[in-house]
Formats: sequence, C-alpha cells, structure tokens
Amino acid sequence: MSDPDFPASIAIPATTIDEVIHQLTAIVDWSKENDSRMGYFAALYRKVTIQVKKGITEGHFDDGPRMERLDVIFANRYIHACYQYQTGQTPTQSWVRAFDATERWWPIVLQHLLMGMNAHINLDLGIAAAETVPPDQLKNLKGDFNKINGVLADLVGGVQDELAEIWPVLGILNRYLGSVQESIINFSMKKARDAAWAFAEELSPLSGPSRGEAIAEKDAMFARFSDAILHPGFTLSAVLRIIRLGERGTVRERIGILE
Repeated sequence: MSDPDFPASIAIPATTIDEVIHQLTAIVDWSKENDSRMGYFAALYRKVTIQVKKGITEGHFDDGPRMERLDVIFANRYIHACYQYQTGQTPTQSWVRAFDATERWWPIVLQHLLMGMNAHINLDLGIAAAETVPPDQLKNLKGDFNKINGVLADLVGGVQDELAEIWPVLGILNRYLGSVQESIINFSMKKARDAAWAFAEELSPLSGPSRGEAIAEKDAMFARFSDAILHPGFTLSAVLRIIRLGERGTVRERIGILE
C-alpha cells in the first residue's frame, strides 16, 4: 500500500535514541489520526525505547554509548520498514506479513503485537547486533544484549494490564494466572533473545551476498511463522475470534491504552 501523508521525517535514519523516540512518536500519532493498527506495536515499542534510554542514563548497561548504537540500529530497521510499507516499497517479508495484518479486522491486539515481535526480535535484533560491533568485539556485547531482556520482562505486567482494559475478561485471568502468564511470556522472550544472539553470531563474520542470503533465509522462516501466529489452528482461532468480538474501544483508543 502507499500513503502520501505518512510522515516523511522518518525517511531519514535516526542517529540518536532521542531521534528514535521522536520518529516512533510520529508513527504513533499518524496511526491514531488514521485509525491504523500499525500503532499498536509502535506504541509498545516506544515505551520499550524510553525504558532503554532510562537504563542508559542511569548506567544500567556496561557500555552506554554502545547500547545506544545498538538501540538506534535496531529501531531504524523497524522505522524504515514502516516507511517502506507505507510508501509502496517492500520491506522484509516478516514485516510485510505484520503490516498486512494491520489491514484486517479479525486479529486481536495481542496477535498484532506478536507479529511485530516476530519480525523485530526474531529477525531484526540479530541483524542489529551483528552491525553494532566488529566480529572480534561481538562477544563483549553479549552482557548488555542480555540485559535488554530484563527491560522487556519488566514491561510484561504492564502490557497484561493494558490488554485487560481492551479485553476485560483477561483481567480475571491475570488475577488468578498472572505469575504463570508472566513466566511463560518471559521464557518465550528469553528463547527469542537467545535465538537472536545465535543469529548475530552467524551473521557477524559474513559480508556482502553471504550475509544477504543468510538474512533472506531467516526472513522466509519467520514470515512462515507469522502465518502460524495469525492462523494457530481451528480451536485456538475460534477462541481468538471470541476474544476479538469482546475487545473494547476504537483503534485510536486501544493505541492510547498501549501508550
């Protein structure tokens, strides 16, 4: 698809974490103005980025400037994919699947978030890590790379509460199964993070066509996985449709809740 009103400012790659937050805000604002479900992931991602910035400022990471470099490279992949999609270009297939889903009524908010996480953590994070430092310095990045998982885990409880505002029945489940749900989600994030690190190790020594081929192969794999997120089988799909019918609010209101 192509939207001439999509903010042109994000066409220029961010160079600082403050610029990343500014560009994510532009995507969130555009999404609210246009009732675009693209804003679900953008709102959550901006929140994560603000937490990463706070961690850098407070000295949470071993190397603050290096972590900011990783964050900027990582975020630029998402922001550029948004711009490509909205201006009629073609981003990676994982992002094409996620953005195409935002045009559909049936996926629930959680599915949209998972589609975004699939493209961004499973594919983009490993690429960003490999691009942040030279191959001989990659192992020194692992400690700070792992700390990102802590930032994500800290947000799990808040996201559950926000989703419960959109689908009230989830509030009851959170009350009785909250710690179980958090453990499952955090475990899944850890697995995704570990897989992203393994991908970074695979990419780091590669260059040119070899690196491009490795990325394309991984992209195809996660594009197929996104289909499983959207169509998880007859029984679960039926449950998701019931949830979708119970979700409250307009697209704009849901984005506001996720902010």
